[in-house]
Amino acid sequence: MEVTLALAILLGVGFAAAKLGQLVRLPSVTGYVCAGLILGPSGFAFITPELIGDKLAHFNQIALMLIAFGIGEHLELKRLKKTARTVFSIGFLEAFLAFAFVATAIFLIAFFLDLGPADWVLRHYLALAVLLGSVAIATAPASTLSVMREMRAKGTWTTTLFQVVAIDNGLAIMAFGIAASLIRHFGEGGSGTALGGCLISLLEIAGSLLLGVLTGLIIAYVGSKIKRRSEMLTAGLALLLLCGETATFLDFSPLLAGMAAGFTIVNRDSRDVRFFRTLNSFESPIYVLFFTLAGVHFNLKEFAVAGGLGLVYFFCRAGGKNLGARLGAQFSNALPSVRFFLGQALVPQAGVAIALIFLTESTPELQIYTPFLTPIVLAGVFLAELAGPVLARQAVVKAGEACIIEPCPAKCEEGQHTTTDLNPESVQLIPWSWEKLVPPVQQEGQVIFGAAHMATVAGLARMSTIIAHHHNARPCAVRVIPKTLGRYYGELQAETRLLFAVETAEVKNIGYELNTAIVQENNVADGILAQAESTKTFAIVLGHPLQGTHKEFEKVVEQVVCRATCPVIIVRFAGVLHTEHILVPVTGSEDIIALKDIICALGKVGEHRITLLGVLPSDEREEDIDAARKKMESWSHAVGLDSCVCSKVIATEARLEAIVEAAAEHDLVVMSSTFSQGLERIVFGSLAENVAQHCGKPMLIIYSPNSQRT
Repeated sequence: MEVTLALAILLGVGFAAAKLGQLVRLPSVTGYVCAGLILGPSGFAFITPELIGDKLAHFNQIALMLIAFGIGEHLELKRLKKTARTVFSIGFLEAFLAFAFVATAIFLIAFFLDLGPADWVLRHYLALAVLLGSVAIATAPASTLSVMREMRAKGTWTTTLFQVVAIDNGLAIMAFGIAASLIRHFGEGGSGTALGGCLISLLEIAGSLLLGVLTGLIIAYVGSKIKRRSEMLTAGLALLLLCGETATFLDFSPLLAGMAAGFTIVNRDSRDVRFFRTLNSFESPIYVLFFTLAGVHFNLKEFAVAGGLGLVYFFCRAGGKNLGARLGAQFSNALPSVRFFLGQALVPQAGVAIALIFLTESTPELQIYTPFLTPIVLAGVFLAELAGPVLARQAVVKAGEACIIEPCPAKCEEGQHTTTDLNPESVQLIPWSWEKLVPPVQQEGQVIFGAAHMATVAGLARMSTIIAHHHNARPCAVRVIPKTLGRYYGELQAETRLLFAVETAEVKNIGYELNTAIVQENNVADGILAQAESTKTFAIVLGHPLQGTHKEFEKVVEQVVCRATCPVIIVRFAGVLHTEHILVPVTGSEDIIALKDIICALGKVGEHRITLLGVLPSDEREEDIDAARKKMESWSHAVGLDSCVCSKVIATEARLEAIVEAAAEHDLVVMSSTFSQGLERIVFGSLAENVAQHCGKPMLIIYSPNSQRT
């Protein structure tokens, strides 16, 4: 049969079977598997094993990379932090019990009934049991994703399910890799130690993760340069498939590499997940082929031989996952819906399990176990794919997170944003036209700003004075003079009034008196911190240089942020510094906490209009979006800023693009940022810095004390 005709039959029959299944309330995945059973050797034999192996196998590889990549999307650290205890408790307990139940039962039955070849000894039965136990850990991400998408499920239960499934498959891949490596070392013709086998497995895992992270960074970079989704799909898919083939060539795990790539993209600070969404329109026919081909692999003759052990495998795995999920949820005080209904949604098993047993066929030391592994796992998978999606569908309905609301139409994908040159020759400052500020009778403490660059000091002086006014403190301009100046230091101190003329005039025009300080230190950061430690300091304000010494400035920022005990505010100038309309993007409650003082300082001066822009993931429910907006409105009321603060919440696939678009209608952008450096900075990036590079507006970037990423 020609491949084109085979594809047409697989897609057509799979689609028809899914539609028939939906009439009796069966998930589409079950229909695909049944279609494959009818088309394969157990049915009408339209699709032969030769055709599967030689011509259609690459569709499985594509599907597995898409599945692994999709798993990575649900390992977002910000969300995991909220449910970390629940997710890891459930994930590890249900994985361990599934492994233990299956491995113990298979070993006892196979060993005492002497089901293996005549030359098998104890270690062979142990190896078979451990391999099957490792495979049992895996949960079908594609089946689960398919059912949840079909039911349009959203909520805490659904998010927890996706995260547990992702952890499941990561643990399964690692456990199987370690088990296979140990068996290779101790099987016939094998050599080495247990430590050597474990080290090789760990190196393979580390290599897979590193390759995936690198691929994710490249996809994120390419995606930031492309606006059209069609181009994004082409470039991203090419890189993802190249990652999978490279992993195979290097004897790494393509599944782990795909997961790491998805994990990297979703955890970058800019969080551009448009590539995940573009894949949604592409992966549907691939998934139909994958599950239909999985059904083709099921041979009822082999099922008859291994049916008994397949049933044992299926029930032990299902029991272990249900019990483990319930115990883990109870241990972590999870919601009742998670405690009672999550376990049954973990029953589906297909892609990862099939991929793992196929690995044994290409490994000489493991081929002796293939005649037992393949029929047992396929029998268990067949039962899991028949019953699992049905159970998962029932579970999401019982959990109350099934939704049939149609998604909103996608926004125009052809729009493009232009960038503005962020390095003007000098800062243009709108003259202060509001009423002068009235300093309090008693001023305690200071807000200091660096006065190294004459082109920026006036803008820094204005922002520092506004912040100082909020804290009943005084603005203080600091210049750090190298100790090598020696005898000239005294003369500089005597000429302080001339050195600080520009900033003194700006502060006086606002209504305040400026404190000044010249600090003698060879290291600029040491000088700024020394002045901050001299008296109570509420904030340190540093201005990004307009040209020249950017790398030196970044070193100063790094040192100051790491050691400062007060907020550090970086001012990035672009165009005209005007503060009447202010945009404050918020990606989480921690941003509101970090930005509270600066928002209050700006809101209580002049005629500022502040927009709090809540930026949520695109899959958030309408009620969650409304709740987030009400929470921000409640906060602005609590701090007395109702009259000048407007709260908006949007759900978006691309944070950076959404914020840049909103910034076009404002004069100033204020954002919180988490400080990171080295490899961590390369992998996760900085949303605030990306916005600064693209929005063409003045920005305040606030680093809270000890704001290193945790």
